[in-house]
Amino acid sequence: MNNNKIAVTKYPVMELIKNRWSARSFSDKAIAEKDLYTLIEAASWMFSANNEQPWRFISAEKNTESFKKILQSLNPSNASWAKNAGAFIVSIAKINFDKEGNPLNSWAEHDLGAANAAMILQATSMNIAAHPMAGFDTTKIKEAFELNEYLKRWL
Repeated sequence: MNNNKIAVTKYPVMELIKNRWSARSFSDKAIAEKDLYTLIEAASWMFSANNEQPWRFISAEKNTESFKKILQSLNPSNASWAKNAGAFIVSIAKINFDKEGNPLNSWAEHDLGAANAAMILQATSMNIAAHPMAGFDTTKIKEAFELNEYLKRWL
């Protein structure tokens, strides 16, 4: 990742944060499976309400069936540039606590966001470009990875 977009800050900010940016062009270099696992490991160490770790991830390396499924869920403007990414990671928030009665975890999405931030900063430290995005069809993701029944267990 050759980042010429280093943030100019008003106050002192860590270099890792200043170097983070959301690339929209990628090399055709694949991301090694161990590097994907490293990113997910970094996310797993983030704080969470009641230490629940309410995040689940689907990782998909370039040139795999899972990668194609995720690419097909993206809106056309995102797909036009994201098709060149070395991998995708889909983040899912588990919205109910594991404790008895499975009460709603109102902080699950907050905690998932923190985990995603850790993952992206880890990627930056490894010279891997990361671009979080919301422009995708959640129904297509649920169907492609057969998540409807899986997610029902959480509700």
